[in-house]
This record gives sequence, structure tokens and C-alpha cells, in this order.
Amino acid sequence: TGVGGLLRPRGQAIQPGEILSVDRCVGIGLANHPSIRAGSHAVDAAASRVGQARSGYYPQITLSSGYSKYSLVTDPMNTDVDQYSASATLTQSVYEFGKTWNRVTIQQRFRDAAQADLRDITNQVVFSVKNAYYNVLQARRSVEVLVESVKSFEQHLEQARAFFETGVRSKFDVTKAEVDLSNARLILIRGENLLRVRQAVLNNAMGVADATETEYDIEDTLSIEKLTITLDDAVRKAYENRPDLLAVRAREEAAGESVTLARKGFLPALTGSATYTREAEQLPVDQTGWSVGLTLTFPLFSGFLTSYEVREAKENVNIARANEEGLRQAILLDVKSVFLSLREADERVAVAELTVRQAEENYEIARGRYEAGVSDIIEETDSLVGLRNAKLGLISALADYKIADAALKRAMGEQ
Repeated sequence: TGVGGLLRPRGQAIQPGEILSVDRCVGIGLANHPSIRAGSHAVDAAASRVGQARSGYYPQITLSSGYSKYSLVTDPMNTDVDQYSASATLTQSVYEFGKTWNRVTIQQRFRDAAQADLRDITNQVVFSVKNAYYNVLQARRSVEVLVESVKSFEQHLEQARAFFETGVRSKFDVTKAEVDLSNARLILIRGENLLRVRQAVLNNAMGVADATETEYDIEDTLSIEKLTITLDDAVRKAYENRPDLLAVRAREEAAGESVTLARKGFLPALTGSATYTREAEQLPVDQTGWSVGLTLTFPLFSGFLTSYEVREAKENVNIARANEEGLRQAILLDVKSVFLSLREADERVAVAELTVRQAEENYEIARGRYEAGVSDIIEETDSLVGLRNAKLGLISALADYKIADAALKRAMGEQ
């Protein structure tokens, strides 16, 4: 996909009451996020520098005019003389051992680096939106579980009161149920606030920070697909596609071209020029002239300036190579980390699904035992808390899987 494709808006403004898919949210982010616009302007600026470098291929034309007043000391009349002049000069580089070509190539590599930077920014925006999207889904599902938990504890309290009023249970069961209900409500309050915070994070990731959580809804897409790619394939794709690595390589190529350009500072340059002049001591003009010539400029000694420029250019190449090696190591670590996180989340989902089924069965048993009067309230409370935590654990595993999957795509240089 070219840069234009990356920047093409995939969607318009959010419509009130709209249900957004993850792809729709990504499209909104690409269309609105200021970092995308900044990256696009950086590409345009780099392209302009290519044009500046190409100007060395073309002739340079300058116009000048002048006026002066003078008098001769030897003139007994001390007469003032007005002098007018105008000239047009054309200069053209005839031969300079390819210096302009080197300058153009350097700026082209910097332009390539800017385009890669824009791709990297785009991938970061895509991941940020997906990460925020799945965090919102996790928080929303968690709130649903917490609301259900509060209702269960309310029913639990009503049951404890009924048992106390009939003399089946002690006052302890009632106070214990009241404490459990209060704790469940506190956890719900924190969950609802976390949902609002994550909604704001999603708005910010999409570049619509002023949107409110009541303006739209999002699709619940926490289903997962099994991991199919291997770690070696993921690393290989990352080395091939990562835009930040491509940007570093482009800057390394520019640094290498700068060494060649710096060395050409020892070489002469041949320049042609043509000048047309008109002069007069009074108007209209009474003198005209022209000249055409070639100038060969040979740098004999510049205080070792060129030598140090070559040395600096070589060191810049070494810096670029070291940066590339450091980035390759960072990419390897990045891919390994997110790959292992994805595999861990995949394993957690399977275990969490089993845990939920076990917790539901355990709660039904504990509730039946409490109602039958063969167990205390603590056993039922523990089973209810265990069921809530099991459901939250499953939601967390599903969200972590989706986030790790998006992170792996980003680590491989994909969207």
C-alpha cells in the first residue's frame, strides 16, 4: 500500500448512535489523528528537499542594477556625475563530478526514510486504536459481570435475612452478606469508572478526543482465532516489513552517499557564465557589453575542511550501521515478547473457559448446600466470588489475546 492509500480516510465523522467495528475505529483514527497529518507533512517536506537538490542541474539567472553619484577631485567645476548600471548573469554548472547527483540521491533516501516513518506512525495509530478498542470491550464485559455479581449478592442478602427472620441462621449471616454486597458495589464503581477512562483513551486514539461514550457503541468482537504463524516466520516478516527498520536503512544509504559527496570536495568544478551589462552616466544608456566564460575552480587548501567532512561522513555511516544493528535486536525482542504473550493468552483462554464452567458448578453446589442448611455463608460467598473472578479472568484472557494479536501484527510491520 502506498502512502496515499495509508492516508485515504476510511470513514467520515461518527454518527450519533452508530455501532463501530474495530476496522471502522481504525479508519476514523487514520482520518483524524494529528500524528498522521504531521507525518504526511514530513514526507512533503522531504520531497521538497529533493527538488531543492535538483536545482543544481539547472542554470541560475540573476539580475542586478545600480546607481552611484560621484565627482572628480581634479574637476575645477566639481561637477556631480550620476552613473547607472544594469546586468543579467547566467551561470551553469558544466561538470562537477556528479556532486549534484549525489545530493539528489541523499535527499531521495531521506524522503524514503520519511515515507517509512509515516508508515511506522500509521502502524502505531492502528495498534493504539485496536489496543484501546479491546480494552474498552474488556472493561464493558467486566462491568456486565460486576453488575451480575451485585445482583447475586443482593439476592444472597435477601436470602440471609429471610433465614435470620425465621431463626434458621444467625445475625452473622446477614452482616456478612451486607459486607459482601458493599464490596461488590465498590468493585462495580471502580469498573464503571475504568470503562469511562478507557472510552476516553479510545476517543483519543481515534483522534476524536471530544467525543463522548454516549455518542456511539462498539461491536463486541472478543472471539479469537488460533495462532498459526511460527516465531521464525514472525521474525522474518518483521525484518522484511518493519518501517522503522526500512527508515534506518534509508538513512544509512544516505550516509554512505554523503561519504562519496564529501570526497568529491577534493575535485575541481567547471562552471560556465554569461553576462550582459548596460551602463550610462546619464539616461538613456550609452554603453552595453557582454561576456562569456568558463571558470575552473580547484580547491588547493581549505584548512583540512574537506578531510574532516569526509571523516564526519564516515562516522555517520558507522552510527547508522550501529543504529540498524541495535534496532534489529530490539525488533527481535519485540517480536519474541508479543509472540510469547499471544501464546500465553491463547493457553489462558482455554484454561479460563474450563475454570468458568467449574466455578459455575461449584457455585450451584454451594448455594444448594447453604439453602439446605448444611454449609455456612462463607462457603457460598467464596463460591460466588470465585465465579465472578473466573468470568473476569476469561474476559481478561480474551482481551489480552486480541491485544497481543494486534501487537504481533505491529511488530511484524503490518496493520
